[in-house]
Amino acid sequence: MGERKGQNKYYPPDYDPKKGGLNKFQGTHALRERARKIHLGIIIIRFEMPYNIWCEGCKNHIGMGVRYNAEKTKVGMYYTTPVFKFRMKCHLCDNHFEIQTDPGNLDYVILSGARRQENRWDPLQNEQVVPETKEVQKRLFDDAMYKLEHQAKDAKAGADAKPVLQKLMERNMSVWDDSYVANCRLRSEFRQQKKEIKGQQELDRQLLAKSSLDIALLPETSQDREMAALMKLQTRSALERESEQRLELLMRPALPGATATTFGGLKRQKALNSQLHLEDLGIRRRKLDETQAQSSNEKPLSLVGDYSSSDNDSNS
Repeated sequence: MGERKGQNKYYPPDYDPKKGGLNKFQGTHALRERARKIHLGIIIIRFEMPYNIWCEGCKNHIGMGVRYNAEKTKVGMYYTTPVFKFRMKCHLCDNHFEIQTDPGNLDYVILSGARRQENRWDPLQNEQVVPETKEVQKRLFDDAMYKLEHQAKDAKAGADAKPVLQKLMERNMSVWDDSYVANCRLRSEFRQQKKEIKGQQELDRQLLAKSSLDIALLPETSQDREMAALMKLQTRSALERESEQRLELLMRPALPGATATTFGGLKRQKALNSQLHLEDLGIRRRKLDETQAQSSNEKPLSLVGDYSSSDNDSNS
């Protein structure tokens, strides 16, 4: 690809090779707009926020990973490592903040315009690789006994980690020893997941069609199931209880011996007083006794008892 760089550029007829490259001939820079402050030692880069910060101008939170167009400037050296400073403008206000690299501590330092959200921890607790300080490095170089003790600590740490590493290697060998079996297992899991995804998509499609919605449904979570269960078991509201009490009062008869005649009371009373036969209910009984069959045909069944006859019997 290197030999094509000179061929993929357009050279005008008045191009003079004595003036240097094509950018010099046209009076431009290879970085274009990013090099508009190159004479001041500043170039424009795309800077990504290394950690969470608070803007001092608008007091808003800016999360890690937010990107800005920053002015990059070299401000010094740490041994042979250059130290850079980045200046950028907050996207929520007119405040500018400056961040500088710290190669000695493998970190970034906020110079002005913002403050860091403190959520740092000890890297030794997370078993991260921590560089040795200058004092420790000098002592390792000058003191042979200290170097021997340091090597003994490293050997002990390696011996402690050896069983864990051995288990990981054994598990890796047991899982990936037979590549064909591992491939079949993975493909089977993928097919099962694909079926589940298709089934869920079909259920979502039916739900959206039923509800006449045109939105993207998110996957169901345990929190959604808990909220749905709470909505199912929720108690009645005060308005519902009040409406039920009003309906009960309206259905209650005004006189003790009267029947309810409002809000469909006549229809319900007629249904209760209607005569029902066993044949109408779909019940078939064997004819054990003709007298029982005749008596059952003569006396109709009623959901409401004959209170008038019972009153006459009691009066007699």
